[in-house]
Amino acid sequence: MPSSNSSSPPNLSRRSLIALALGAGVTAAAVPWSSGSSSASSASAASLTPVTLALDWTPNTNHTGIFVAQQLGYFREVGIELKIIPYGATAPETLISTYKTDFGISYQDGTTEAYAAGGDITSVYAILQKTDVAIGVSAKSSITSPAQLDGKTYAGYGSPLEVPMLQYVIKAAGGTGVFKDVTLNTSAYQAVYSGQADFDMPEPTWEVLQARQVGEPMRTFQFSDYGFPNIYSAIISSSQRFLKANGPLAKRFLAAVTRGYIYATQYPVQAANLLIQANEAALSGSRTLVLESAQLEAEEYYTNADGQVGIQTYQNWKALTDFMFQNGILTDAAGKALPAQPPIAALFTNDYLPTSVSAS
Repeated sequence: MPSSNSSSPPNLSRRSLIALALGAGVTAAAVPWSSGSSSASSASAASLTPVTLALDWTPNTNHTGIFVAQQLGYFREVGIELKIIPYGATAPETLISTYKTDFGISYQDGTTEAYAAGGDITSVYAILQKTDVAIGVSAKSSITSPAQLDGKTYAGYGSPLEVPMLQYVIKAAGGTGVFKDVTLNTSAYQAVYSGQADFDMPEPTWEVLQARQVGEPMRTFQFSDYGFPNIYSAIISSSQRFLKANGPLAKRFLAAVTRGYIYATQYPVQAANLLIQANEAALSGSRTLVLESAQLEAEEYYTNADGQVGIQTYQNWKALTDFMFQNGILTDAAGKALPAQPPIAALFTNDYLPTSVSAS
């Protein structure tokens, strides 16, 4: 789904941090935070290898582990100088596929669509382990089931997956799945509470929290409660060209990223503060929201059912890809529906993750 200012990080012990670092062949020494200094265990500036990462939106809690790893020197420890490319007019999926960035923040359906259109792109890390979007209505409304959304107005973002997803859930709840779809350039709760729409698809880790904080709470319906496939709502993707040419570097990068998200899960408040310190202009005015979002993601979003971070499964990728293909969402570069489904194994890989990603 299109990212909005959203979410936060995972939970692991200091022993796990050490195991991850050693498994990746790097030092486990802690580095005190500073804006640019390095410890004796860090690589010298001259020996650092530059790696680029494109953001999918303005800095938010989905990015917490990355900024933690940067602030605490984890990238420097593995010999990397991380250069973060701010969100801009060009989508990260395009930057990845055209080799303008080494890595980029994406989402499962976005990477799948880019691959289907001929892009050189594959997911290497699942930041969020479950769907970070829900169906939202005003908490003051009489709507208590998705079945009641028949004939109502939906404020959408223009993604080809939105309407089929909503139709699936509405039908599963007993409705017909017929509703009005309008694209609005506003946040979910604002569209609903202003009367421009009856329902939207807000992010539980950001917009739902934000709506409650401004006194306009939303009632939400989770897609998974109606049998819709789980979605990795935030991932890190790269190109096969980069990965094949820079395998060891990719592993070092993901070792640092994993340590960052482990810290963010273990210490969500401290991690949120590091995120804010790194992005004062964008986030200093939203401190309460960032802190609440960070803690929610640390508790519910960064680890899978087995207590692991970063890991992706074939089953998750196949379930969503099947749905997208069956609904004609996947198209080639000319916009024509694909005649055959993309190979699932080409869409993601766990091969560059650290040896241990356990949260216990």
